[in-house]
Amino acid sequence: MQNRESISYLTQKEAAEVDEILMGPLGFSVDQLMELAGLSVATSIAGVYKVNEYKRVLVICGPGNNGGDGLVAARHLFHFGYNPSICYPKRTPKPLYAGLVTQLESLSVPFVSVEDLPSDLSKDFDIIIDAIFGFSFHGAPRPPFNDLIQRLVSLNEYKEAKQRFPVVVSVDIPSGWHVEEGDISDSSFKPDMLVSLTAPKLCAKRFHGPHHFLGGRFVPPSIVSKFNLHLPPYPGTAMCVRIGKPPQVDIAALRENYISPEFVEDNVEADPIHQFRKWFDEAIAANLREPNAMSLSTATSDGKPSSRMVLLKGFDEYGFVWYTNYGSRKAHDLAENPRASLLFFWDGLNRQVRVEGTVQKVSEEESEQYFHSRPRGSQLGAIVSPQSSVVPGRHFLIDKFKELEDRYSNGSLIPKPKYWGGYRLKPETFEFWQGQPSRLHDRLRYSPCEIEGKKVWKVERLAP
Repeated sequence: MQNRESISYLTQKEAAEVDEILMGPLGFSVDQLMELAGLSVATSIAGVYKVNEYKRVLVICGPGNNGGDGLVAARHLFHFGYNPSICYPKRTPKPLYAGLVTQLESLSVPFVSVEDLPSDLSKDFDIIIDAIFGFSFHGAPRPPFNDLIQRLVSLNEYKEAKQRFPVVVSVDIPSGWHVEEGDISDSSFKPDMLVSLTAPKLCAKRFHGPHHFLGGRFVPPSIVSKFNLHLPPYPGTAMCVRIGKPPQVDIAALRENYISPEFVEDNVEADPIHQFRKWFDEAIAANLREPNAMSLSTATSDGKPSSRMVLLKGFDEYGFVWYTNYGSRKAHDLAENPRASLLFFWDGLNRQVRVEGTVQKVSEEESEQYFHSRPRGSQLGAIVSPQSSVVPGRHFLIDKFKELEDRYSNGSLIPKPKYWGGYRLKPETFEFWQGQPSRLHDRLRYSPCEIEGKKVWKVERLAP
């Protein structure tokens, strides 16, 4: 999220010059830029309008590059699970655009003529993408685009009546707006989302919808310097970044309607460790961020609970292992009450796993081995930090770290401190949770029992 007042906005002339430089001396091709722009639009939409609630998408494409961005966005949205339809009344005969059409046709994405579109777009679509005109457009929109824009404007009455209506997403410029001065024709076209590309154009200052994103993560430093651009940093590997504050929401109304494969007793592993390994491997394969992150809950001897996120560092039939400072709050809790609960949450897979059991320290040898496998900076950090203790300030930690860094700068072995090591939770109960529609989630609990003198795991379904 970036304050809209702190970023740069381009004039129409500057926007054209940026494109000329990108596709001239900097060696970008139109199709490269179009692919990145369309992907940015699709990821912006997917980040706000979830596919299980906003599945039906109409993409209205103009004859120029903005229309091409819309075609690319439609392809990516299809692969994200949406059901796009295309209205492309003035097709561009160039091979690039013909190829984009062919790609969509091969996916059986329907193309709808203007005549076949309903006059009222509110009932057939959840999202409408305005990819009609870009920053090079000037003048008044001509048929059939003037009529299409008017149909988008007519959706305002549903907003005013607070009824369910399709959200409108404009690509780079709300169609019909002046590139620099905004809606000077007073068309009342007010999209719900604007995805600016490369850098916001001046008219974006007059956009007051709830969602403004910047996409097109391809601006090189030479252009940033030449045009003295102040653009927001993109988070992580994201293709888009929000500009301005997100809209205020009713917390009570925040919810996900999970859609997942059924998780049934007949298909689970008999051993919960094997089932955990299966799900953990799938979390790794899904490229989820820190799939080994888990909430560790402990309690004092008188039942005062506390939780924190830690990282799983190993698991097998003997239990789940993590490492910490033996002087920390969780360590004090475990000394008084050696029981704990672990909770893994894999949002991208709609899954949770809870593991409860008894806890004991791992061997000194095991802690030593893991300690020396860590990056040297992490080893020094473990020595420097009197975890959970009050310190006078961040400078206290930084100064101690630099002092140790200098002491061991010759690459000599860093000794593991006695107050640092691992714990192992020996599982007594597992619960595997899979999100499902209408809150009818799957919950399967594994608990130990004995059959004919042999310890086995009993699997029971719990009500959600």
